[in-house]
Amino acid sequence: MKPASNTLWQFWLDLLGQALLGLADHKLRTALSATGIAIGIAAVILIATVNRSGKEVIFSELQTFGLKSVWVHRNYKVDDPRRVIRGGTGISNDDINALKASASCPALAKFTPILWPGRYAPLFATRGNRYSSAGVEGVGSAYLEINNDALVVGRGFNPQDIERRRAVAVIGEQVRNDLFAADENPVGKELRIADDKFEIIGVLAYKDRSFLASINSTGGQQDPNGRILIPYNRLQTMLGTEDITMIQGEAVSPGMARAAAEQIVAFLKRRHQDAFKYRIETMQQYVANADVILGIVSTIGLVAATVSLLVAGLGILNIMSTSVIERTREIGLRKAIGGGEGEIMSQFLIEATLISLLGGVFGLLLGAVSSVAITAWTHYPLVPEFSFIVIGFCVSLVVGLISGVYPAYRAAKLRPVEALRYE
Repeated sequence: MKPASNTLWQFWLDLLGQALLGLADHKLRTALSATGIAIGIAAVILIATVNRSGKEVIFSELQTFGLKSVWVHRNYKVDDPRRVIRGGTGISNDDINALKASASCPALAKFTPILWPGRYAPLFATRGNRYSSAGVEGVGSAYLEINNDALVVGRGFNPQDIERRRAVAVIGEQVRNDLFAADENPVGKELRIADDKFEIIGVLAYKDRSFLASINSTGGQQDPNGRILIPYNRLQTMLGTEDITMIQGEAVSPGMARAAAEQIVAFLKRRHQDAFKYRIETMQQYVANADVILGIVSTIGLVAATVSLLVAGLGILNIMSTSVIERTREIGLRKAIGGGEGEIMSQFLIEATLISLLGGVFGLLLGAVSSVAITAWTHYPLVPEFSFIVIGFCVSLVVGLISGVYPAYRAAKLRPVEALRYE
């Protein structure tokens, strides 16, 4: 058995050597064919990498809103322009107190009222001769927990701060930089909002939403590091209103987010006898929308990469067909001295596979280099996924085999007499 095994190994080594010599005779043609495969494989790997890393970046930024978060606020859209629009936000302090005491929202784990002063008057924070144009936001004691906000120093709001309408504030990193020196601890210090003084009790940890900000250029998204949080009822006193802009809640689970929001809406409609319309937003719908958009982009990119691989495969098919024509006499001579169809077909398949394998290796390197270059340019981490590297490598081999089948079969079926007479 051992001699037969050695003979088989020698047979395949001879075929491999002949295939390498055949490719070496046409270096430029081989390189061009391999380049086509390399570009296609690099495109597949890069698109898969961008898609995966993009999902991770978006998901990590969406987490800063709280993945179980829901928002309920009044819908001001009116179907009939002749209808008199009722004033108010449709959410009041009485609604908040009733919701706290109610058991009609079992899908809701916790919630916070939110009040934005923008529709009343712009508010600015000052400290001495320094000021910050950060947005002032009135919130409840559960706000930080629902929004996954961490503190670098100090504390958040407790129920007593809200109940007693204390003049206390939690500020973002940007506000800290605007009002204080770099080495100064803001906790215990005061800032002024309009005519009221507020004691700073905490500083929020930095939140990165740069990607979401880049795709939302309308300015509708508040800078998470430019927030000044105060008790919502304290802000109501300053503005002279009982209104609440919205309710932000946290569902008991991500899958119950929609149900929690609908339960809040049903509760408000019952209290106001269906006088207001409400709009629902959930973090899960934003996550789903992001998945859909990234999926469409990924599909388009993969289709383009597949077309590139198809074109590269046709290139290999053309190269190998030309090679068969150029080596017709060689094939005839080999068959005349006893070369079998299987041997000749195997050699041409090996040549096609080697071209594709060479292109696959360069494609993997090109994909990795491109990922590093894009990371350095955009500062978004692109980490290639190992499974796609393996898939890309296997695809390059399959393309080579498929592209080489017809030329190899054609070479194997040449009749020795006709091949020897070929000019």
